[in-house]
Amino acid sequence: MAAYATTKLSSKGQIVIPEEIRDNLKLKEGDQFVVIGQGDTVILKSITPPSLAEFSGLMKEAAQSAKAHGLKPNDVAKAIKKVRRQK
Repeated sequence: MAAYATTKLSSKGQIVIPEEIRDNLKLKEGDQFVVIGQGDTVILKSITPPSLAEFSGLMKEAAQSAKAHGLKPNDVAKAIKKVRRQK
């Protein structure tokens, strides 16, 4: 199981993630990444959506936090409207 490999940058700015690494990380066509570059380092971080259970937990946590801070559904609607007007 290789943890590293070499690859080249194409004339179109594309790189190929070697097959063994793609297989080990279970990456597939269409997967999305965040790309971070600093100095001579480039980091690719795959973006994985949360499972339904994780999403439900996040929503519950957000609702509890909103309630603790006194936010009401109408406050959220107003904030969205305000941001949309700014565009």
